[in-house]
Amino acid sequence: MKTAMELERSAASATTSRQAEFEELVSRYYRQAYNLAYRLTGNAADAEDLTQDAFVKAYRFLDRYDRSLPFMNWFNRLLTNLFIDDYRKKSKARYRSLDEPLRTEESPEGVSMELTDPSPGPEEAAIARQYDAVIQEGLAQLPAEFRTAVALADLEGYSYEEIAEIMRCSIGTVRSRIHRGRKQLRSFLERRCPELSVERGATQ
Repeated sequence: MKTAMELERSAASATTSRQAEFEELVSRYYRQAYNLAYRLTGNAADAEDLTQDAFVKAYRFLDRYDRSLPFMNWFNRLLTNLFIDDYRKKSKARYRSLDEPLRTEESPEGVSMELTDPSPGPEEAAIARQYDAVIQEGLAQLPAEFRTAVALADLEGYSYEEIAEIMRCSIGTVRSRIHRGRKQLRSFLERRCPELSVERGATQ
């Protein structure tokens, strides 16, 4: 039987190991988490708050994380639930400046989400920044569930099965939310910036 001192040492060692693991996770995944949070909230301040709140919750429930599964699948469930539950009411129409640098990683190929060429010139880069800002504005118009599903699919590259697990709903519900979200976003883009739709359509 372990003595009280041995138990204290074991507990301290476990705490240190937990903190080290968590710090590594934050270091590795913070930018990716912030990118999704920014797409969901629509502004830097709320994205920072949402990201930090999600990591605080992740630390509290780290023992529930199944290490055999990708961390971000589990973490994004926490983050999106926080957004849907707590941040939906706070989301305001505050959009970033067209001059603000892009914070997203290169998005997967898709009809409405391909933002830049591999090596754009100044004019193409300016158009891409403008188009990205309009997409962010359009995302902010979507209901929280649609916005989350579209962001996870088209910006983060998750499969329908993974999104269903993250959002805790059926694959059919995921398909419906993505389809309706994309349709609403495409309609917004056509109204808001028709010249970009024409230009992109001519090059596809």
